[in-house]
Amino acid sequence: DAAELAPPPRSRGPRASVSAEAYGSWNTMKAFTPPAYPKDPEQIAQLKQILGNSFMFSSLEKKDMDAVIGAMQERVFEAGSRIIAEGDDGEHLYVIEEGSPVCKKKIDGADKIVKTCGPGDVFGELALLYKCPRAATVEAVDKCKAWELDSGTFNYIVKDAASKKHQQRDSFLQNVDLLKSIDQYERAQICDALKCDRYAKDQMVVTQGADGDRFYIVESGSLKAIKDGKEVMDYNVGDYFGELALLKSQARACSVQVTGEEATLLWMDRKAFNKLLGPLEDVLRRKGAEYEAYVK
Repeated sequence: DAAELAPPPRSRGPRASVSAEAYGSWNTMKAFTPPAYPKDPEQIAQLKQILGNSFMFSSLEKKDMDAVIGAMQERVFEAGSRIIAEGDDGEHLYVIEEGSPVCKKKIDGADKIVKTCGPGDVFGELALLYKCPRAATVEAVDKCKAWELDSGTFNYIVKDAASKKHQQRDSFLQNVDLLKSIDQYERAQICDALKCDRYAKDQMVVTQGADGDRFYIVESGSLKAIKDGKEVMDYNVGDYFGELALLKSQARACSVQVTGEEATLLWMDRKAFNKLLGPLEDVLRRKGAEYEAYVK
């Protein structure tokens, strides 16, 4: 989430619930009809592309994706407008179409910018997932067009699958050595930015000498690095590769090939890498120097 910190796993107070032992019409979930706001074909196609690339929405079935897109309402925020405020309850999430709003958090009593968002970014979802207050303020610094999704539609269509997926991914990232020094807020942003691809046995993921535009983390499976035809390193769950080509804007130093039956890799592109892993650049460069010395 671009603007929020995942909360601790306890609720703020009692939540209304219905006993599983009770029967009758009052123990069934009420039918829910999401709102539907008219959109032209170009807007629908644009939202499908944006949401299809979002960790939060990419696994939705077509009918659910169509319902979510239909329920989104276009909002325009002028420069200087506050979109969400730290400490407020969360009633909506937002997908940016145009503009570069900034996220601010109170740190040592002062408002500090912790991230600049851009088109395609999603923010506000963690407050809906966890029923917690907004953990940051988001303000428009220029004219911002965004698509707003209400909490009702999110809760009925997106929440269960998104919550489970987010918790699983966050739990995995906590065990990646590179990311152990960052806080929940930073990890949540990385979690949302990562995409997932699967590769078959013997498939090449990257090729020595090719341009590099992705950073990879191994979620499952095993791989090997090959330099000039010689195997120089193994990669297993939690390992990462591809950072050197991005840090140094150079060609891939090695090829990487799947050695297990299948490998699942999480990845982010150059833009997300530079934006989200900037605070870890010193660690990445130090590890990269060790790697280069090892494979020479």
